[in-house]
Amino acid sequence: MSDRQTVLVEITGPDRPGISAGVLRVLCEVDASVLDIEQVVIRRHLTLGLLVDVAPDHDALKELLLFGWHHDLNVDFDIVDEPPTDAHPGHVVTLLGPELNPTELLAAAEAIADGGGNIDRINRLSKYPVMSYELTVVGGDPDAIRNNLLAAAAEHSGLDVALQREGIARRAKRLVVLDVDSTLIQNEVIDLLATEAGCGGEVAELTARAMAGELEFSESLRQRVRLLAGLDLDGVRRAGERLELTPGARTFIRTLHRLGFTTAIISGGFTVFTDEVAAELDIHYSRANELEVRDGRLTGEVVGDVVDREAKARFLHDVADEVGIPIEQVVAVGDGANDLDMLNAAGLGIAFNAKPVVRDAADTALRVPYLDAILFVLGVSREEVEAADAADPDVPPSDPPPVR
Repeated sequence: MSDRQTVLVEITGPDRPGISAGVLRVLCEVDASVLDIEQVVIRRHLTLGLLVDVAPDHDALKELLLFGWHHDLNVDFDIVDEPPTDAHPGHVVTLLGPELNPTELLAAAEAIADGGGNIDRINRLSKYPVMSYELTVVGGDPDAIRNNLLAAAAEHSGLDVALQREGIARRAKRLVVLDVDSTLIQNEVIDLLATEAGCGGEVAELTARAMAGELEFSESLRQRVRLLAGLDLDGVRRAGERLELTPGARTFIRTLHRLGFTTAIISGGFTVFTDEVAAELDIHYSRANELEVRDGRLTGEVVGDVVDREAKARFLHDVADEVGIPIEQVVAVGDGANDLDMLNAAGLGIAFNAKPVVRDAADTALRVPYLDAILFVLGVSREEVEAADAADPDVPPSDPPPVR
């Protein structure tokens, strides 16, 4: 029979430098063993939890009580059974939303509990431009938890959720492949061209039906491009001047590159626009359709095969093969029905402000309007992003975030 006892120690109070070191010094002096330790500080208030193995005379506990008294800290003890073998965390749930009020957080917590999962840890990732939390979940039925979370997100418009299996594969993502129109940029470029060509309404209707999956993409694109016949290159240039990056796009791509990611874009749009966007953001790989030009005007035809949903999936595989990255380490982001194959092929497929048919089929669906919110799904915190930007002389200072 062991002459040692396992004690759970909880220390709370105002945080200041040296508290953790002081507690560990006490434990060293009384020959206690630390079996586990966790600490969190919220608004300069410390919560420090330790699982320690001590002699039954409890000298360690007396010394810890004295330490707490001297430093204005509350110290609580609980003698517990021998620690069980730690269960490996099963999944990580990321919650995102403009505010994430208690009602939305409750809906997520109940969804996890109803699926048999237990929340082992909660970590805030961001307060701006959206609120986001990362929850480590142990146990439960992953399918039930996923379905419950999706139902909660459908019921609460201010809640987005992502469920990923915890483990090394989640932390090893190395390639991000993005759609362009209505994903990396806010526009549909063919609609901009159609406005210049005077056929905006007709093309916009065909575009909406194609993105919703109501029309076969390749043929619908050729129909729309034929309506552009005769548009001169000045009109193409004017359309390009109206391109707008999605909020957070620069931060997203810049941060991915800092992390060593390879980036690629694949578009059912046109090289005349995507080549410029790729160059501006230093994106490594780019593919799109090529508009045929003759005598300074569009002919209404596309050169070569159309970039359709099958071509997007092939591009994802080709880039992954070229850079030597297994498909499990690829993230794909898109919004339209022609993105479905690549979203399903990737290790993580993210539907970004997507059409319902895409949102329902993807691993993860985000409705927040900021592309850099995807970083939170990857486990990167806002504080880490801001610290890296602040240390980079090439990044202009941004406006301060709103106070929450």
